[in-house]
Amino acid sequence: MSDKTLADWLQYAERQHGAAIALGLERVQAVRERLGLNFDVPVFTVAGTNGKGSTCAMLEAILRESGFRTGVYTSPHLVHFEERCRVDGRPVDAGALLPHFEAVDAARGDTELTYFEFTTLVILRLLSQSGLDAVILEVGLGGRLDAVNVIDADCAILTSIDLDHMDYLGPDRETIGREKAGVMRAGRPAVISDPVPPASVVVHAAAIGADLWLAGRDHRYTAQQAPGGGWQQWAWQGRSQRYSGLAYPALRGANQLINASGVLAALEAMRPRLPVSAQAVRLGLARVELPGRFQIVPGQPTLVLDVAHNPHAAATLARNLDQMGFYPRTRAVFGAMADKDLAGVIDPLLPLIDEWHCCDLPTPRAAAAQVLQAAVQDRLAASRSGAGQVRTGTHADPQSALDAALEASDPTDRILVFGSFFTVGGVIEHGLPRLNARHLQSDPGDGRGEQQAG
Repeated sequence: MSDKTLADWLQYAERQHGAAIALGLERVQAVRERLGLNFDVPVFTVAGTNGKGSTCAMLEAILRESGFRTGVYTSPHLVHFEERCRVDGRPVDAGALLPHFEAVDAARGDTELTYFEFTTLVILRLLSQSGLDAVILEVGLGGRLDAVNVIDADCAILTSIDLDHMDYLGPDRETIGREKAGVMRAGRPAVISDPVPPASVVVHAAAIGADLWLAGRDHRYTAQQAPGGGWQQWAWQGRSQRYSGLAYPALRGANQLINASGVLAALEAMRPRLPVSAQAVRLGLARVELPGRFQIVPGQPTLVLDVAHNPHAAATLARNLDQMGFYPRTRAVFGAMADKDLAGVIDPLLPLIDEWHCCDLPTPRAAAAQVLQAAVQDRLAASRSGAGQVRTGTHADPQSALDAALEASDPTDRILVFGSFFTVGGVIEHGLPRLNARHLQSDPGDGRGEQQAG
């Protein structure tokens, strides 16, 4: 048995392929077959541009409330690599991953795997041997050629589809939608959460004979006012099931009902194999947790964490911030990858942010803090809205940026930490006294070299 630690294996995996991203299933499929890797329990595969993490978390929470033992694979992580694999609601221990790294390395022979492919096979093998009732897999990039797609989904879920990773997936929503639709399988449920999906998704589903569940046709939701006013509620309707008087999901944000509707449709579609009760739905939605997705950390000043790193996510974040109420000043800690549409991410937030603290990130893919600052200043000038009154600065890392924002803030102000997973993770890993991150507590395993991270 190897004496490598998790950190050793992660560094080893990063060196096994010359390219950071190399889409294609041939390599992963060959190693999967050598491993004899299969699942004999229902598998949900979740693809999309935004909302994948929330969808996985809600699915997991409801299934667990129904008594099912779940396994979840999600990426990237915020702090520790082990966050990517949850078994029965908890991140796996680093030690549990080690024999699977050894097995994958032995099975691959001279097949070169990227970091993402290598670690995906490791986690899939662990999940396949964990005595689960259901498996939830989040696609890393695209769908059709993503390593996760070597496993046939019993139910595919497509969340919102928008422009991101265009160098790999295509220049428009139709092309990107076609790539993401590649996780669908003939004769099996394919749930679309996006209220206005690209036509290419519907065309592909029809071409392969998938059982398509369209938002607005096969599942829908309506917002309701609670009896007597006050707290809002919502109702959901699928093909044969209905729920009324549902409390809003514990995950905050304008789009969570869109995600939740897709989750309930997927559960209805899989009901013959995974029956869930109405009580499990209510409890699961009420108790679901997911750090870094419009996560509000109570205290003074108010702290908001969000991994919005593309224009669609930034627009949703802006709506969510606008609905929070009045704050005298809002300061932003901002770090992002160089390949992102920086103008598209910055523009929706300009009216809401009084001070920008741009930061470097510990990955070569990141835009330098000075580049981010220049992009913010350019957009301020183009908007002609208070460019002279908005301050910008640069910092060596997210924690330094947060410290500066805290130093400048009054108790009634608001601080937004947003952009890349590296940005939000960079402040979480240094400890936030008010942050409830008990499911992030595990032994450090660096390896956040995820080349498909946002």
